[in-house]
Parts: sequence; C-alpha cells; structure tokens
Amino acid sequence: MKNLPKDAGPQTLAIHAGEAPDDQTGASSPNIVMSTTFKTQDVAAFSIKDFDGDMPYVYTRWGNPTVQQLQEKLRALEGAESCLAFASGMAATSALLLGYLSPGDHLIVSDVQYAGSAELVRLTLPRFGIAVTPVDTSEATNVADAIQDNTKLVFIETPINPILRLADIEAISAVCRVNGTRLAVDSTFASPVVTRPIELGADFVIHSLTKYIGGHGDALGGALLGPGDLMLDLNEEALVHYGGVISPFNAWLIMRGIATLPIRMLAHSQNASQVAEFLENHPAVKRVNYPGLSSHPQHDLALRQMSAFSGMLSFQVEDGLALANAMIDKLRVIHYAVSLGHHRSLAYWIGTDAIMESSYKLEGRQLEAFRDFAGEGVMRLSVGLEDVDDLCKDLDSVLSR
Repeated sequence: MKNLPKDAGPQTLAIHAGEAPDDQTGASSPNIVMSTTFKTQDVAAFSIKDFDGDMPYVYTRWGNPTVQQLQEKLRALEGAESCLAFASGMAATSALLLGYLSPGDHLIVSDVQYAGSAELVRLTLPRFGIAVTPVDTSEATNVADAIQDNTKLVFIETPINPILRLADIEAISAVCRVNGTRLAVDSTFASPVVTRPIELGADFVIHSLTKYIGGHGDALGGALLGPGDLMLDLNEEALVHYGGVISPFNAWLIMRGIATLPIRMLAHSQNASQVAEFLENHPAVKRVNYPGLSSHPQHDLALRQMSAFSGMLSFQVEDGLALANAMIDKLRVIHYAVSLGHHRSLAYWIGTDAIMESSYKLEGRQLEAFRDFAGEGVMRLSVGLEDVDDLCKDLDSVLSR
C-alpha cells in the first residue's frame, strides 16, 4: 500500500488510499482478485480461531486483497482504526448489533431510522434477549434519560431516513462517555465527506456503500468502522461466521466510485440546495425537510456538524399518493424508485401510517414529533447529478398537474 502524507486531503485519500500500482505489471488501477481460495506458503490452520490479526490470505470469506483495499480506503477517509466491508449495509448493521450485543444487554436506538434497521432492532433483537429502547435522538437529554446500568450501545442515524432530522453526535457521545456506553452512527446519508462521526466522539460508524459511497447504483455493499480491538473480534464472529461477505467485484466497483466521492458530494449538495429552494417556494408543497435550508429546525446543528448538506431531502404535499402515481407516469428525468445516493435522481413516497405499522410503531409524543416532519407522509428525494434546471422542470410537471 502507498504511504500517503499524513495530512493528505479527502480527494487524495479517495483516489489513492489503500491502492498502489501492481508490482508485477505496473497497472495503475487496482486488480480484481476474484479467487475464493489462495495457495499458501506454509501449512495453515483450518479455523480462523487459530490465526491472529495478521493472518495471510487463505479463503476470501476470511480476507481478500481487493476487499482489503476497499477497507483501507474507507478507514482512511473516515479516520477510523479499522474497517470491515460487508455484502450490504444491513449486513454491516447486523454484524454490529448481533456481534457486539448479548442477552441481557440494553440498546438505545433512534425512534426513526432506516426501516430495515428499525425492524431488526424491534423484531429480532428482543427474541435474543436484548432490550431495546427507541428515543427521539434529536435531543441528547432523551438519550441520557434512557440509559440504564446495562446499556451497552447507543445507535443513532443522522441525517435520519426519511425525514432528515438530525442528531447531535458530539453531545450524544459526551453522554455515552459519562456512562461508559459505546456510540454507533449510521452516516449513510452524509458519507465521510459530509460528516466524520469518529472525530465527533463516535465509536462505530456504519455505511451502506450501496448509496453515496458507491454512487452509481450498480453494487451492493456495507461497511462497519471502529476501534481495532473490537473490530478484530467482530471480524471473526460477525464477518466470518455470519458470512455477509462482499463480492470482490462489488468491492472493486465501490472503490471506483469512491474516487469521485468528494466531488460528487459537493455536486449533490449544490443540486439539492437549489431543488430544496425551488420546492420550498412551490405553491403545491407544504413543507421541505433539508438541513441546508434555514427553515430546518436544526439548521444551526447542520452548520456545525456537516461540511455540506448532502443530496437528500423530503417534502410534503396535500396528496402524496396521487403525486407518487403522477411521478410514475410523467417523470422524464427523475426515476420513481427506491434507494438513494446514486448519480441519477430517485424519488419515493413514504406514507406515515404505513411505515408506522411496518417499522416504527410510534405512539404519543414520538408519533407527534414524527408527524411534525412528515405529516401524513413524505416524498423522499435523492437529488442526483443531472442539470438542476431539468430536475426542477421535471418536479414542476407533476406538482403543477
């Protein structure tokens, strides 16, 4: 691997970290090592338990040169001690929650988060004897009030999918330190370019590499970053034994996407800011949730915690279901499709009643707080890299119907 300057900037790290020209061919781009097994130079053990952290390449589920390059690049970008890459963002999330927590432990989570994560912590973890408390993490005091003697992990997401509410990483990390609790942050909406949770006090960072980091909508992947000693244990249990291993080809595709990540995130943020302003001034739009708007209730926190505002926003209209149907029929540039963080713009309707029933199951004040952002539902919009005038015209064609 190349020894880069210690003060190398994010664009330099995105291009060079974890990579070096091939010793034999001089190839500048990294090779794709698709082999599942490796010829060993010595008699090797048959179980990963017999190796330490410096084991040779033996079997791709245990370690692979292409995957290792991806992990080193992500580690450098995030400023972490260690990184593990997985087959998806949910594989990375499951690795942390199932690999780090045990029966009798207590987990605090955001009461609103990516639906897959929300369903995992609400439906699966309690079956394994892990207690879960969902709280509104927009206020650090809510986290402090929920901490118990057996609280082992606080798991937050910021900005939150799909309503773009924020959590103050630095304030929550301070609460965790006082109570001897670890903090994990799902930073998928931000990427390492926009927010660096470890610098703000987080212990673990999770990314769905499928989104901004890969950036092109053609490869699934996930990453978990954190302290070296804890990650070594998770490598054995959560990666090798659970088996959520990323394909070397997907790792290579995602590395190719990372090379332009800092440039793309700036362009996503610039486009989203203009689209958010357009939507906020459109007569058919009731509310826009975007951290870069002064109307966002946590705009000051966004200015402190984010170097840009990313490309994600959500907005309310009078009849979201009708708008979704109109988008399916009439949009010419934006795709009506799930997922986010791709070079093309994507829109998707998320109804409040439906997501409450399937994923969040909030009541009382927590439900009211969600409706403050979402109303009866939000149109989630991942703003891509198209010409912003074309995006606004496309949106106007369905909003002014």
